[in-house]
Amino acid sequence: MSDLNPTPFDARAFRRALGNFATGVTVVTAADASGRKVGVTANSFNSVSLDPPLVLWSIDKRSNSHEVFEQASHFAVNVLAADQIDLSNNFARPKEDRFAEIKFEPGEGGAPVFADCSARFHCEKYQQVDGGDHWIMIGKVVAFDDFGRSPLLYHQGAYSMVLPHTRMTRRDENQAPSSHFQGRLTHNLYYLMTQAVRAYQSSYQPRQLSTGLRTSEARMLMVLESDAGLSMNDLLREVAMPVREIEEAVANLKRKGLVSDDENRVRLTAAGLDQTEDLWAIAREQQDTVFSDFSEEQIDTFKTVLKQLISHC
Repeated sequence: MSDLNPTPFDARAFRRALGNFATGVTVVTAADASGRKVGVTANSFNSVSLDPPLVLWSIDKRSNSHEVFEQASHFAVNVLAADQIDLSNNFARPKEDRFAEIKFEPGEGGAPVFADCSARFHCEKYQQVDGGDHWIMIGKVVAFDDFGRSPLLYHQGAYSMVLPHTRMTRRDENQAPSSHFQGRLTHNLYYLMTQAVRAYQSSYQPRQLSTGLRTSEARMLMVLESDAGLSMNDLLREVAMPVREIEEAVANLKRKGLVSDDENRVRLTAAGLDQTEDLWAIAREQQDTVFSDFSEEQIDTFKTVLKQLISHC
């Protein structure tokens, strides 16, 4: 046996590594016999079995909501759609009443369910398993709703959404469309926009990550760049990230000396300003490379179209 001291396990780094696995986002809810309602945002949801139909998710043992989940006969898994970031943030924050001003209806066992989700699973409590610092909650699905809406995703500490992969849709220019539907796709603006974003990211994101910053950290620095300081509520409005990830990104950036958070506002330090300039330089170089074949007039028209789309959607 070696006399060397084992390397301490870095739980924070472990969590960041796990963030490379993209997941969906759910809000899991329950109600006990007295009518107490709880809901928590979770990305640990997964399927277990088809026969019987079992699913699982996990909850921190320190959570104040666990008592209700333990006593309730059922729980509901609300799989969030891409436009339900606010709902995710609402149930991720510590609040006295997370259901205040939130529209819901009772599902099986009284567990609250929300409209406009991607899918909903009504579950009878099946088993609770000890999983280290979490309880693994297994439920038997007794009913489900499949709305087919595009889901909200979670990757590297930030919210994301589904886009078609360019490799699955690319074909030789001289190759005829495989079907009439494929032919129509080449004239569908939404399809073209999603493909353009995916193609742009495929070369831009690796360059951004080469700075040593995670996507969530780079996004926060670039948002802060034009502001003297932003509060937590400001950051929630400006970046597509859960509260927990914003707090972790701020902590990471503070350790790197890139931000400070005095007077409850996050500000860039001198080193942070330099790092942010590097990020913007990468963004400008990428933009100049991708749009080098277009005239200034074409680019201005493109910007106008994008801005109008954003303001009307």
